[in-house]
Amino acid sequence: MDYDNMDVDEVGPRVTVREAATDHVDFTLSNVDLAFANSLRRIILAEVPTMAIDLVEVEVNTSVLADEFIAHRLGLIPLNSRQIEDVLYTRDCDCDQYCENCSVTIMMNAKCSRDNEDVVKVYARDLIVSDPRPNEWVGIPVITDEAGQGSVICKLRKGQEVVMKCIAKKGIAKEHAKWAPTSAVGFEYDPHNKLKHLDYWYEEDPIKEWPKSKNAEWEEAPQDGEPFDYNATPSQFFFELESVGNLEPDAVVQQGIKVMQQKLAAVLQELAGDDSRPGEADADGFGGQSPDGMPQGGEYGVDQGYTTPYVNGGTTSAWGGGATPYGATPYGQNGWNQ
Repeated sequence: MDYDNMDVDEVGPRVTVREAATDHVDFTLSNVDLAFANSLRRIILAEVPTMAIDLVEVEVNTSVLADEFIAHRLGLIPLNSRQIEDVLYTRDCDCDQYCENCSVTIMMNAKCSRDNEDVVKVYARDLIVSDPRPNEWVGIPVITDEAGQGSVICKLRKGQEVVMKCIAKKGIAKEHAKWAPTSAVGFEYDPHNKLKHLDYWYEEDPIKEWPKSKNAEWEEAPQDGEPFDYNATPSQFFFELESVGNLEPDAVVQQGIKVMQQKLAAVLQELAGDDSRPGEADADGFGGQSPDGMPQGGEYGVDQGYTTPYVNGGTTSAWGGGATPYGATPYGQNGWNQ
């Protein structure tokens, strides 16, 4: 194909990656409106599925910490969530409470012997992932420190012991913060405040008292005496995302776009007047529940899925749900309750 003669005008969203590492990514999103950019930010924060310990069955606990305290700390340990689409939501599984298709079993067995007078620290590295599980990655505690120990769970003196069975499940941060894939998502637009979307309070000089962010270098500064454009709208947005380690930063963004696709497909289905319930399997056996869907048996009308009226003629997404309306593939297709 001759690409030289093609029309290459900028159409649709455009992403420019400014900085990328194993735990964070800094990028700009342009050619979209504020509603789209903010929707992506909110989905990344609250609706990207990850794995986290959800149930803890306490067998022995003679430490100074209460069962609930340790269970809460266990729930906040980041777990590897690579290829989490292999894991079912518990509400979508046929089991009674949990099984190898919708959960990962993790054992913690630590004891301080009487011969040891020092305090023994129990780390995330001491958690043992049991088989079978949906794939070889999910459920492994994320350990990023140089010593290779991970988070401290508790401390034991001589004779003290903890034996607990942990059940990790798939969920989203909208249900509980332990499922959050990010520790922070920085978001900014119009760094020079040309649109007057901020009214700075200042004492003498707003320029000195409100220094510009690094993003101001990526936009043209307003000229002195430049008239205000009442029709101007922001079109470039600056994101800085930091992962907690359960997913790589680029994977978090890709999963966020997939979730947005599914939500838009559900809206299109409703507008098309399809009588089938969202999430029900189509003729090809595909379909699924959205992360914030209600348990099975709930009433229709609560964002329970995302199959579209064009599923049979479109390409099914790698996410495991219904296709987008015209067959487009999603972006990036390359005991104690907490």
